[in-house]
Amino acid sequence: MLDIKWIRDNPDVLDEALKKRSAEPMSSTLLALDDSRRAVIQKLQDMQSRRNAASKEIGAAMAQKNIELADRLKAEMTQLKDTMPSVEQEERSAIAALDDALSRLPNIPFEDVPVGKDEHDNVVKHVVGQKPGWNHPAKEHFEIGEALGYMDFERAAKLSGARFTVLTGPLARLERALGQFMLDMHTLEHGYTEVSSPLMVRDEAMYGTGQLPKFAEELFRTTDGRWLIPTAEVTLTNLVSAETLEQEKLPLRFTALTPSFRSEAGSAGRDTRGMLRQHQFWKCELVSITDAESAVAEHERMTECAENVLKRLGLHFRTMTLCTGDMGFGARKTYDIEVWLPGQDAYREISSCSVCGDFQGRRMNARYRGKDDKALKFVHTLNGSGVAVGRCLIAVLENYLNEDGSVTIPDALVPYMGGMTRIERAG
Repeated sequence: MLDIKWIRDNPDVLDEALKKRSAEPMSSTLLALDDSRRAVIQKLQDMQSRRNAASKEIGAAMAQKNIELADRLKAEMTQLKDTMPSVEQEERSAIAALDDALSRLPNIPFEDVPVGKDEHDNVVKHVVGQKPGWNHPAKEHFEIGEALGYMDFERAAKLSGARFTVLTGPLARLERALGQFMLDMHTLEHGYTEVSSPLMVRDEAMYGTGQLPKFAEELFRTTDGRWLIPTAEVTLTNLVSAETLEQEKLPLRFTALTPSFRSEAGSAGRDTRGMLRQHQFWKCELVSITDAESAVAEHERMTECAENVLKRLGLHFRTMTLCTGDMGFGARKTYDIEVWLPGQDAYREISSCSVCGDFQGRRMNARYRGKDDKALKFVHTLNGSGVAVGRCLIAVLENYLNEDGSVTIPDALVPYMGGMTRIERAG
């Protein structure tokens, strides 16, 4: 969430930033809502001041035995008492209207973010590795998995409908191996603390990281009003909600391997074959809580941690700097890591690493105390996939496909596969 005081001081900067995001200018609307809020707050304060003054005046009038004046003042007090509840409700409504408008406002991009409308305007940051050079035809992951006999979409549809997958045998183990491999890398080599956190959260947690209220239709909700997490970013980031941290203890780095749940609203007809776009999928999440000075450097570090997963697996990828029109709601800058999928003859996103400034810290009311001035400031947050397990499984299948239809297991995963080096067709 953006600071209304900053918006009041920088209305043109806000509107220019929204224009870069292909959004409508909002400063005049927000300032009008803030004017209404300030006016009703002042009105209520004036009424409270008058009530306090009238109370003293009644006492003075009674002391002077001026009954007529005392009665007029009492009548005024009664009228104030009767009127103030409606003004207090007016104040609550004005504050809620401004807060709702601010909560739907996207974050301000950094100056170095390329300006553009959509993914076609993203910029290549760097490319790592080479596309596999084969003599045999490439295949898509669902062709490979079904031919091996360990990937079943019909049974998944029977159980749950579209956009679900059943993996069995070696592919189920490969999915588990990938997740464990990622966790071990991030905890043992990259300094993240592993967290086992809930998969269901309250409204406040979703609001804190920006999923609510704007993106409610993209989420799944339980019958008792909780939300299934669309990413462990929600729980890991909210670990510090409503807390005050000491700057000396920052950054905090958390990682978790969890299922994620997304309704995929608006994606009808996209990636309907296979397991690229699922309602339920495993993801290894990375979250950092930092001070203002460290956030940009932490963004580069986090992205490198995610890239290291693909490097260790020998997968070709490129890292993109997203343009203003393609960034997520809460991001100030985002790098997308896109892995090469030979079966699709295309790069596909496998990780998105974002620096959010104090956007989420303000929503969560999470602060830190400065080392020098001891002033309280909102924490800065970062999040990224380290990486999406299902998409990584897809990449392994398509990049390590052999001519006979078997799949070689990358060396880094062999210990997690009990020494297995190849997945062959089910007997």
